[in-house]
Amino acid sequence: MDINYIDMATKTKYKPLFDNVLIKPLQADTQTASGIYLPENVKEKPQVGEVVAVGPGKMHPKGEIDKMVVKVGDKVLYTKWGGNEVKVGNEEWKIVKQDDILAIVE
Repeated sequence: MDINYIDMATKTKYKPLFDNVLIKPLQADTQTASGIYLPENVKEKPQVGEVVAVGPGKMHPKGEIDKMVVKVGDKVLYTKWGGNEVKVGNEEWKIVKQDDILAIVE
């Protein structure tokens, strides 16, 4: 079962294909553990985000479809350099293959 995301501001519908997952990255830390505030240019890109839409699954040549493991609302850890950045509204989100998701964060 595929799940879509609709951007209410623009009425644009995002429906990932195959085993792609649309992820809204969570904000990176703005402060170190010792309390030092980090400027924008030294912050690392976040690797944790919330799944907002999932595709139906990976299709095999014989027509079989692998089920998706992640679902909308899951908080996930994804590879640092995987996927593609897409602009949704005024924010940069990621579309990644399910294989690029390393863990579900609980």
